[in-house]
Amino acid sequence: MDKTTLRKEIRQMKNTMTEEEIISRSQRLSEKFLNSDPYKSTKTIYGYLPYNQEVRTWSLLAQAMKDGKQVAVPKVCGEEMNFIYITDFSQVATGYCGIPEPIADGPVAEDKNALVLMPGLAFDTDGHRIGYGGGFYDRFLSAEPTHPTVALCYDFQLVEDLPTEEFDIPVDCVLWA
Repeated sequence: MDKTTLRKEIRQMKNTMTEEEIISRSQRLSEKFLNSDPYKSTKTIYGYLPYNQEVRTWSLLAQAMKDGKQVAVPKVCGEEMNFIYITDFSQVATGYCGIPEPIADGPVAEDKNALVLMPGLAFDTDGHRIGYGGGFYDRFLSAEPTHPTVALCYDFQLVEDLPTEEFDIPVDCVLWA
């Protein structure tokens, strides 16, 4: 199946989810993530703020802040994406394409070993992912390849095999619920 068709099918499945289902699965995924070795061993999380039916990351990012970890979330700047440190969610507003992002342009996060949470539409068990088509995470990870990566997804987003291209960068770990 090609990427366009797969994106359409996964979007349709996500659109059928109720808010209660999203919250329930997100809670399970947060627990898995917060108990994972990558989380326990990192000092900094480069998270993402959820949009539409994405896994809700608010509570796990809040817990990371409580656990004394630095938290940064993405802000789109032209064709690039920077991770900006935040200390609470009052520093966030609707930004690029309606996605929540930091209001400020800094401070830009600079931890080359930060754990990156990867959003996406589909993943396979080898860590390949299909994002939303902007290429922001692939460009970021090409420039900063030392980051460990974890993807959070709903079980129907995990497929057997994904079509890949040479610039696609697989994630290290996929957690699903």
